[in-house]
Amino acid sequence: MENKNIGSIISTLRKEKNMTQSELANKMNVTDKAVSKWERNISCPDINSIPKLAEILDVSVEELLNAKGKNNNTNINNIIDLVLICVALAMGVCIIVTSILNSIEVKNAFILLGIAITAIALYLLRKKDKEK
Repeated sequence: MENKNIGSIISTLRKEKNMTQSELANKMNVTDKAVSKWERNISCPDINSIPKLAEILDVSVEELLNAKGKNNNTNINNIIDLVLICVALAMGVCIIVTSILNSIEVKNAFILLGIAITAIALYLLRKKDKEK
């Protein structure tokens, strides 16, 4: 169920239980149109009905509520990786351009190179952790 929104999770769990939208709606005391809207992410179940929905679908409340959070964490991780790559690239470009223009001291070039290498190392460590 990783990286799915709450509607997809509700739909998947309902189908795993061989339950129709109407059957789930009856158990939740809502209309089948409401269940359809949940599953299409047009609306969400009422906050007070989440525990009952989790019980009917035989999952924890956390699994239902963390559905979008997992996706957000993935997006944040992708952004962090992109920033690390961009920092390394920017430092490299800066060193090259300022070297060509003879306007950088060796000490400053090494500082920029250190930043670039650190960004690359962090990116590679994060990538290695994801593969585990």
